[in-house]
Amino acid sequence: MSFNLKFKDIDETRELKENFTIKDLLNELELSSQTTVAKQNGEITVEDRVINENDEIQLIQIIYGG
Repeated sequence: MSFNLKFKDIDETRELKENFTIKDLLNELELSSQTTVAKQNGEITVEDRVINENDEIQLIQIIYGG
């Protein structure tokens, strides 16, 4: 079982662990949910959502400025 991850220059297929969530992925990549938006199959999703087989997960970092 696997899913596709898109983030910056990354476009790769990753092995899917059982009950693996968006939050688990963010933690694995050492990213904060406060500065990263996740899209699951083209739709914005919450960090508690479980990633399913063949899902496409796109991570978008939000830039704050002042």
